[in-house]
Amino acid sequence: MQFEPLKIPDVVLITPKRFGDARGFFMETFKASLFESEVGPFIFVQDNRSFSAETGTVRGLHFQLDPRAQGKLVSCTAGALLDVAVDIRKGSPTYGQYVSAELTADNACQLWVPPGFAHGFCTLTPDTVISYKVTDYYSPEHDRGLLWNDPALGIDWPVEEGKAVLSDKDQKQPPLAELQANFTYKA
Repeated sequence: MQFEPLKIPDVVLITPKRFGDARGFFMETFKASLFESEVGPFIFVQDNRSFSAETGTVRGLHFQLDPRAQGKLVSCTAGALLDVAVDIRKGSPTYGQYVSAELTADNACQLWVPPGFAHGFCTLTPDTVISYKVTDYYSPEHDRGLLWNDPALGIDWPVEEGKAVLSDKDQKQPPLAELQANFTYKA
């Protein structure tokens, strides 16, 4: 596996190696010892999967508050999506900035989104499936969000604003300027 820190180096793009022949291919998608040496000693406790029927479905930007903050290891198992991570750690030199990566079933890339980041994605094809491992269990009372189209973030979403398929919850999240200081940057 190749581990590539992005413009915000705490977010890491992971590309597995494929070994193929006439039958198809094999690849390792996760190896705890390698993940720990390249990213850190995170333990995953839950796997999640969501299906989005329509192109232009936006889910996010979501995060959980401490002490139930989640790191996420995200992959796309069907279709394609643009995956986005926004730094919401107060005091971070990249506070309010985002990074993104295209994850597809074909490229098999994964994105590591650590605690202290809001996470979201937009589907690029119909019938897209996203799967992700998380470092803490889902906790409704710690569940929070950030407005997906906040102009202060400047996210280049691959869908026109009026055409995005959104939940009511995601349409009503606060902008960055109204977000409480939930995470503090530690150098």
